Amino acid sequence: MLRRSILGAALAAPAAWGQTVGPRQRTLRFMPQSSLAVLDPIFNPSTIITTHGYCVFDTLYGADRALRAHPQMAEGHTVEDGGRRVTITLRDGLRWHDGEPVRAADCVASIRRWASRDGFGGVLMRVTEELSATGDRTIQFRLRRPFPALFDALAKPGASPCFMMPERFASTPGDRALGPDAMIGSGPWRFQPAEYVQGSRSVYLRNEDYKPRDEPADAASGGKRVHFDRLELVWIPDGGTAAAALRTGEIDWIEYPLPDLVPVLERDRGTRTQIYDPNGFLGFLRFNHLHAPFNDVRVRRAIRDVIVQPDFMQAVALPQDWQECHSMFPCGLPGAMEFPPAPRGDAAMDRARAALREAGYNGEPIIHINPTDFPAVTQQGRITVELMRRLGVNIQPVESDWPSILARRANRAPGPQGGWNLHNTNAPAATIANPAVSWVIRMNGANAWPGWPEDSGVEEQVQAWIDAPDAAGQAQAMQRLQELAWEAVPIAPTGLFRLRTAFRRELQDVLQGPNPFVWNLRRA
Repeated sequence: MLRRSILGAALAAPAAWGQTVGPRQRTLRFMPQSSLAVLDPIFNPSTIITTHGYCVFDTLYGADRALRAHPQMAEGHTVEDGGRRVTITLRDGLRWHDGEPVRAADCVASIRRWASRDGFGGVLMRVTEELSATGDRTIQFRLRRPFPALFDALAKPGASPCFMMPERFASTPGDRALGPDAMIGSGPWRFQPAEYVQGSRSVYLRNEDYKPRDEPADAASGGKRVHFDRLELVWIPDGGTAAAALRTGEIDWIEYPLPDLVPVLERDRGTRTQIYDPNGFLGFLRFNHLHAPFNDVRVRRAIRDVIVQPDFMQAVALPQDWQECHSMFPCGLPGAMEFPPAPRGDAAMDRARAALREAGYNGEPIIHINPTDFPAVTQQGRITVELMRRLGVNIQPVESDWPSILARRANRAPGPQGGWNLHNTNAPAATIANPAVSWVIRMNGANAWPGWPEDSGVEEQVQAWIDAPDAAGQAQAMQRLQELAWEAVPIAPTGLFRLRTAFRRELQDVLQGPNPFVWNLRRA
């Protein structure tokens, strides 16, 4: 019955489970946090697509668990002319999955495509006077001014890593998604387009020509050694069914088991859990700033002040794995400021109702979009809906699978016309750790992350942090940025939590970081 349930619910394709290359022992089956419906990690940088991206593609530099940048595809670099000329040399012998050599021209095109979609990449290109391939293995940045964060930009581990791809694909505009046949990289796994079932299963074979670095693997950096012949990313919509499949050994690893099932998996002799990313995830409520009533900052502040973070956190994490975090950056990271939470209770609720009235809200439908298949988000979204109802808001929850939510989130129309007003989500701490990488704090209008907030003061301080000549200047800009952003309310934080990942006990050397890294693993 379990096998039939998995076949029907997870894959919806008759050949899903039984067909593998080689014995089961040589196949790694991993269930990610959501289904994989889009493949291009530059077009869409959500975590599941980034996980797929790390399988297929590699990066010039990689970040370790402490977010320090290390050469990856790069052999090394030189910095000359007072920091204004940076030359990166590629490792010798790198090849794409089709056998062609990796050229510097491929990497230049890849950097440009990535920078057209990524905030940190955009910052890098604005200080770049010229980016060119000066040889088959050399990439040169000629900068308008020194930019020490260049390697951090190229190494960013989440929310759109700078993946390298052949020039013929990298020349595609970043706002046009690449399809299955373009999934040719130089990474440790080869994507198998013929076995891809959209939203259900993706299959990869070990790249036998991949040459890992000599250093030990550490998050997205170091030697990416693959000890399996075949990798299957399989999607099982029901969390209970997924946990049962893990316990019986039908799958090897679940990225995020349901919090209620973690104690069960910890007690099971065949499975174990560990903290997914020690830096944690910042949960938050995102407002659509284009439409009433959340285009009024008074309403956003009032909603922020009635959020009871423990209510949200208890729904997604174990008691020891979350904390309150009233901040625009993940608490515990360098420079993050916490603000005193507003007094809770009936008075705060009354202020929120008054703010809605003053903003002219008169019972119009408010659309809250929420995924049904993303446990770390789903329950937070439902708590938001209940909170809005208590405030007297005519909240209309729209629940669907994660890919459908992503598509609707990109729609700028008013909520009742196919758009949205509110959305709960979370971000790995590494992806929003400072002003250059954080897409959460940016308030640059049409160019901002969906929600499209606009505040010139916040943007000025982001730029001041980027342009700061020293650590003292950065600290000053960071403090002022957070003060302004707290008042402008691009998001309302719901807390900081650390998720647990679960896997078969015989699966060894599972790496920690802001993404699941499907290398370094071996079966005991």
